[in-house]
Amino acid sequence: MSDNKTHAVIAGGGLAGSLLALTLAERGMRVSVVEKRGDLRSEEAPSGRSINLALSERGIHALKGVGLADTVLENTIPMRGRIIHAVNGETKFLPYSRHSHEFIRAISRPGLNRVLLQRAGDNDQIELHFDTAVSSIDLVQKTISITGSDGQANSLSYDLLFGADGAGSVVRSEIEQSVDLGYQQSMLAHGYKELTIGPEADGGFKLEKEALHIWPRGTYMLIALPNMDGSFTCTLFLPQNSTPGFEQLTTPQAVDAFFSDQFADAKELIPDLTEQFFANPTGVLGTIRCQKWTADGATLILGDAAHAIVPFFGQGMNCAFEDVSVLADFMDSSNYADFSDLLADYEASRIPNANAIADMALDNYIEMRDLVADPVFRLERSVALELERRHPDHFIPKYSLVSFNRISYQRAHEIGHAQQHMLKTLCQECTSLDEIDWDRAASMVLTLPELS
Repeated sequence: MSDNKTHAVIAGGGLAGSLLALTLAERGMRVSVVEKRGDLRSEEAPSGRSINLALSERGIHALKGVGLADTVLENTIPMRGRIIHAVNGETKFLPYSRHSHEFIRAISRPGLNRVLLQRAGDNDQIELHFDTAVSSIDLVQKTISITGSDGQANSLSYDLLFGADGAGSVVRSEIEQSVDLGYQQSMLAHGYKELTIGPEADGGFKLEKEALHIWPRGTYMLIALPNMDGSFTCTLFLPQNSTPGFEQLTTPQAVDAFFSDQFADAKELIPDLTEQFFANPTGVLGTIRCQKWTADGATLILGDAAHAIVPFFGQGMNCAFEDVSVLADFMDSSNYADFSDLLADYEASRIPNANAIADMALDNYIEMRDLVADPVFRLERSVALELERRHPDHFIPKYSLVSFNRISYQRAHEIGHAQQHMLKTLCQECTSLDEIDWDRAASMVLTLPELS
């Protein structure tokens, strides 16, 4: 429903913004991308953000939409399940799925962003403005004022304006001066610190590479994701002010003692632990929700600008990418004569799903830091996989619905809630799969919501 007379301006050239630029250009629009950071195609990524992410089905589907899935997947590492590290050093593998083709993939955030920007830079319909900040927006005149790193001010007129400029979105803030978006931010009491386990001298991996490693410790945890160069990016999730907490880890001695006590096997793999700990920033974690994503029928926020979520379901990037692919589906529909109605329907469709994955991500933090070490949880997980084997048309575990399918997040949340109640009922007073009443399970499965 567009041609090259339509000019779209996108604030933000990160993952969501660069994918959106390609998506709009493929539908005939002229696109201008305004990015406050430098050009990742020729510069190193700024510090402070996670450097690898988990790519799953929703994100892959969106990349297929712009013809980049195969290129991107070549630079990913399969993670087929979680390896749980106990305090005593013992490990246990928990598969994500009973199907060998279902796994998530570790991918470099800056590497993926470069691929998207390189493709955008090769597109004659896309103009990229780096080191350029949004200073103000006039929703009535449909102009956006921008300022370059040299201080030079300019303005761009637009037909459509998209805010893909992250959790601290300037576009969202500017819109809110005249339109109440119902913005809410809820911060976790936990923060995070990134650390690196380097590769072996020969470039090999010091841990099993095809897994997400978790050191669950009740109210906090350490995780590690593999990188293509043989290293692992570790993230410590810890309360800001507790015992233990980041505010108590103020000396090398305290950090060394904490890791020796709780993560001894990981500590052995990070010889410069204390140097990394104090060199890297402590990040914050929060959830952003908005009751409206659109304004004046010509402006839309999406991705983290509209719905930043905590990272514990590995769906932040995937959800933002799905924002773009769902928008593309709406644009390809023949039901709309103008963008105002399209954006309104898109907003109504997408917000409940963003809220659902936000809730599931918060729930999954408790699962990752605590429940994965619980024998009852492990039994419930095993029962879920067995129910999928026995009743594939009626039971797919919630994790698989979210990560390996494209059923709506809202529907996956509803189904998952019903499944959890069923699993708890089945596993009461049981300690192994042999003790499960499978005839009862078969009848209970038929009462679950349909997988659609």
